[in-house]
Amino acid sequence: MKKTNILFLCTGNSCRSQMAEAWTNLLKGDLFSAYSAGVKPKGVDPRAVRAMAEAGVDISTQRSKDIDALGDLEFDYVVTLCDNAKEACPFFPANVRLIHRGFDDPPSLAVNAENEEEAMSHYRRVRDEIRAFVERFPDALSAL
Repeated sequence: MKKTNILFLCTGNSCRSQMAEAWTNLLKGDLFSAYSAGVKPKGVDPRAVRAMAEAGVDISTQRSKDIDALGDLEFDYVVTLCDNAKEACPFFPANVRLIHRGFDDPPSLAVNAENEEEAMSHYRRVRDEIRAFVERFPDALSAL
């Protein structure tokens, strides 16, 4: 059976889209092949790596990339995870299902944190929200 290709798109491909890619491949890898990209890639966020490691998922070897780095891959779903990516989403063929499911941006929330633990709390919360979203695949994709 052919797996469903899903692309998670965010602004920097540094946090949320990296988490979604990892969770999907880990939890739903029998059904989906997940990829991630950014509108303006800026490197994988070390706090995202740490938050995922705390949950037993290693994303330290993942890299931040733009859509062009994925070559000629064809996607069944493109899921934008932030409003900026939704607005700047590149053109995809008509048979691609575009879905928007926004999540808070941990790096933005962590800017005003009083300490590292408070900063990490934002990453952990969003990590867990993304996991819960992915756990509901494929139903969650048709509900949006």
